Amino acid sequence: MVRKPIILQIVGFQNSGKTTVVKKLIERLAADNCNVATIKHHGHGGKPDIVEGKDSSQHISSGALASLIEGDGRILLQAEKNSWSLSEQIKILEILQTDIILIEGHKKEGYPKIVLVRNVDDLNHLSKLKNIQVVLFWNEECLEMKSSLHSVPFFHINNDLGYEWIYNYLTNE
Repeated sequence: MVRKPIILQIVGFQNSGKTTVVKKLIERLAADNCNVATIKHHGHGGKPDIVEGKDSSQHISSGALASLIEGDGRILLQAEKNSWSLSEQIKILEILQTDIILIEGHKKEGYPKIVLVRNVDDLNHLSKLKNIQVVLFWNEECLEMKSSLHSVPFFHINNDLGYEWIYNYLTNE
């Protein structure tokens, strides 16, 4: 029986440090031989950049749903339709037999989350999020929200104990 990967979202507002946190987690997990894959929400509107004029983009523009290229062990997948649900994206990555999928963004989804908060203004949005496992904060004022999230640990974003907590959460799931 194939084991489903552990899924963890990293959410926060623009410039809250999501990509930096994801990179730190990937480095730590990969060093321990965990197969990690990521999904990044392109929250800037429009389609993400692709290399136009290459064979794969010509295949897509001709009507192909997907184009896969392999060379020296690297696979590039370009696929296009009106939209891809997060569950469809996860299913694509499950084929790679990943241990862990880190999702950067997609705040409204119900997967377990790391929430990054920059300041007190970001705290108002915590009540709208589901399945918060841990909060990484930038500003000590953010600790005032800790009392409303009784069982959720809070760590300063530069505190290594926060990353250790996340690592243990992922590897003990």
